[in-house]
This record gives sequence, C-alpha cells and structure tokens, in this order.
Amino acid sequence: MNADARVAPSLVEAAETRIAAYDWPALTAELDGFGCAVMEKLLSPQECRQLAGLYPQEQHFRSHIHMARHGFGKGEYRYFRYPLPDLIGGLRGALYPRLAEVANRWNERMGIAMRYPATHAAFLEQCHAAGQVRPTPLLLQYVPGDFNCLHQDLYGDLAFPLQVAILLSEPGEDFTGGEFALTEQRPRMQSRVEVVPLRQGDAVAFAVHNRPVQGTKGNYRVNLRHGVSRLRSGMRHTVGIIFHDAR
Repeated sequence: MNADARVAPSLVEAAETRIAAYDWPALTAELDGFGCAVMEKLLSPQECRQLAGLYPQEQHFRSHIHMARHGFGKGEYRYFRYPLPDLIGGLRGALYPRLAEVANRWNERMGIAMRYPATHAAFLEQCHAAGQVRPTPLLLQYVPGDFNCLHQDLYGDLAFPLQVAILLSEPGEDFTGGEFALTEQRPRMQSRVEVVPLRQGDAVAFAVHNRPVQGTKGNYRVNLRHGVSRLRSGMRHTVGIIFHDAR
C-alpha cells in the first residue's frame, strides 16, 4: 500500500474511543431497517470549523469538482489527497471495522461472495491491488441554489457498501435548506424516500448501492441513491468519508 495512505495506529485508536461510545446495536438496527443511521455530535463545533476552513487551502486536495459541469447538480467539492488530515484519516480507520461487520452480513444475506477484511488498511491493500489508488474522502461546499443529484459513489469495481457524511455547518444559523436525502428503489414497488435531519457535527452512515430487505420469500435487494436538496440560504460544508479508493 502507498505509504501516504497509511494512518498512524494512534490516530485510529483515538478515533475509536469516540466511535465506541455510540450504541452500535441500535445503529446497526437502524442501518438494517432503513439503510442509514445517525451518530449525533461525532465532531465538536471547533472540529467542524477547522475542517470547513480547509476548503480554500489547495495543498490538502488532489482535485476540484464543479458539479454543474458533469451534470451532478450545482455546487462544488474537493477530494483530499494523501496523507489525509489526521481527524479524517483516524475516523476512516476507526469507523471501517464497525461498518465492515454490517457489510459482511448484508453480503451474506444478498448472496454476494465478497467479504471485507477486519481492518481498513487491509481493505485498502485490496483496492490498490485492483488499481484503485486515489483517495476518495471529500469536502463539499454549497451556496444558495446548489444541490446534489441522487447518485452512488462507486469509483471502481471494488466498492465498500457503506459510507459516512458529516455535517460541518449548523442548520438555521449557517444555512437553510440543503437536507440530506436517501431514496430506496424497491422491486415492483414505488421508491421510498428518507430525509435525514442533521445538526452540526452529526454523522450519517448509509448504504452506497444495495442493501438486503427481508421479504415474505426471503431476502431481496433494494437499490439506494443519496443526494442533497436545494440550499435556500447561507453556506453548507460537509465531509464525506468513503472507504474504498478510486480508479
């Protein structure tokens, strides 16, 4: 694995302390039932401001995307370069094992052979061996009129089935509008929409692509997409933690 992609074990251990404080059986039940779960106050207001303040600092990023140019919506985001900021790298390594347990159970239920290793470092080894070497954590910025179309963050053949978004701005104070939304396309049924209320520092873990649902004849797959509604006023920053690297 690229040495720049490695995260110091001490950073992961520090992040694991805050991750372990959450009720993971309850979060897992939310993920199983609805495809998403909220971790309230994962970051402090100061940490949120520090991360949002990185946006204009070019040295932290490998690319700058204007969504309108690609038909993704309206707004912009930047992909971090390796090495990631300590806080993001630590959280990426600490969140992964908890979510890998969910991902492996989901794959078993859906009849998918792929099983994810116990550590994020081992999973990144698999990504890099498959030619997926570009870091995917990103920082998004929205101003009035901006929105993010419904989409899936896959980036290559090897895609981890869950990801995390952390809201860095305070609704009602820093911005209005800009709600996080998740849609679930169910076979032979109308789509279901989940609008997730978040406050500053809250994180939402959610399904990237598919998840299993228990039906009368066993498990079936539903297809998910996520996006952000139109910002009405102010400025909104979000960090996205994606666990697979990109081709």
